[in-house]
Amino acid sequence: MSVAVSLNGARGAVDGGAVPLSPPDVVESALAAVAAGAGEVLVHPRTPCGRESLSPRVVGPLLDAVRGAGVSVPLSVSAGIGAEPDPAGRLERVRSWRVLPDRAVVHFAEPGAEELAQALLARGVAVDAVVPLGGEAGAGPGTGPGPLARFLAWPVRDPARIRLAVELASADPALVAGLRWLPPVPLLLFGREAAAWPVLRLAARCGAGARTGVGDVLHLPDGRPARSNAELVAAARAIVGRAAAATAGSR
Repeated sequence: MSVAVSLNGARGAVDGGAVPLSPPDVVESALAAVAAGAGEVLVHPRTPCGRESLSPRVVGPLLDAVRGAGVSVPLSVSAGIGAEPDPAGRLERVRSWRVLPDRAVVHFAEPGAEELAQALLARGVAVDAVVPLGGEAGAGPGTGPGPLARFLAWPVRDPARIRLAVELASADPALVAGLRWLPPVPLLLFGREAAAWPVLRLAARCGAGARTGVGDVLHLPDGRPARSNAELVAAARAIVGRAAAATAGSR
């Protein structure tokens, strides 16, 4: 079971020293997280002033720095409105990338998600289609369709390069059970803040991919503040290991 690490997410300097923002800090955090067992690295690239960006002058050098430091696991970049609010602007940025990530995160609750995902696939970048479920998270804006309905209406022509990343508001097994009839694409489950660890445990029991990191949660399972992404990954790997042992013991 793979555990991805969200290195920084939408966090900022006010969220504490565990959040890597500058390229050197991102590189150091990525190396430590992979050494702790992370199988993928997700990063939100930032300008020197700390603003999220999809500019090729920001994305390319960061990816080169992380790969050049020896991080060999797949690298993902978030392609959301936090970096570029305008859908047309996001498409322009993605099409101008000179250095490509392995994957990109596309939020199907945001406008232009389908076109953005298709543009990424056309460039050879795999897509994590993020769909929130539970509470009010799964509702679409206004009277429009919700994110899951938008994903289902989007033709999945390349299942090998598309993964459904479900953000759960709570660790509700019924929500996961309802995903069994979806297109045959890999599944990753994650939660944020209070939902982060319960959802990770649910993902471990289901055998789905999981995600942790300070981009999603700032505390360890026992409530202590996390000092680093590596510490969160180590805790996640321990949970996954216990789940695997329990499954093996029940056979």
